[in-house]
Amino acid sequence: MKLIVGLGNPGEKYESTRHNLGFQVVEHFLKDSKSAKEAVWTKKPKLKSEIAIIDPVIGSGHEEKVILAKPTTYMNNSGRAVAFLVNYYKIDPSDLWVVYDELDLPVGTMKIRLGGAAAGHHGVESVIEHVGTDKFWRFRLGIGETHNKEHTIASQKIRGAANYVLGKFKSQDQGKVRELIKRASSSLRMALEKGVENSMNRYNTR
Repeated sequence: MKLIVGLGNPGEKYESTRHNLGFQVVEHFLKDSKSAKEAVWTKKPKLKSEIAIIDPVIGSGHEEKVILAKPTTYMNNSGRAVAFLVNYYKIDPSDLWVVYDELDLPVGTMKIRLGGAAAGHHGVESVIEHVGTDKFWRFRLGIGETHNKEHTIASQKIRGAANYVLGKFKSQDQGKVRELIKRASSSLRMALEKGVENSMNRYNTR
């Protein structure tokens, strides 16, 4: 069983903001999944999440249930919901995949990796704290400014970063973001079918 969590903030106010890129990717993945059929988003108050269950998905030679989740605890408390989900469904950390926006990557790029520090991302910090390990897969989606490399690397230290992540993408970035959402969704599908390492080799931005 795999648990794929998109990070974001619930509510109309936050739709299409940079910080909700994780939500957008898992929503696209469900909509685009041939295995989904009747699967729909369902509110689960006890799990502090909206979930959709895709059952089964054929991957790595066997069939596997996939749980998609969008925490309703707001970004900075994402770990509460993830811990509820991990404990309820008895998910091993290596079967937890977290999809989220990353300020340290230029907009439109992505990196898949296992473990590591949260790099200032409060949602990921919360997941690490509540799950008790950093050894889960991350699908990191770039939202950083791109006019120079130095600015992108230092973007989490810039003034107004909180307002930046809660803002909407600039018009000139919309095409990159649409393509990123499609690529991230495809990377999840490939990770399920052929393993995360294969997906990482294909989809990580060089």
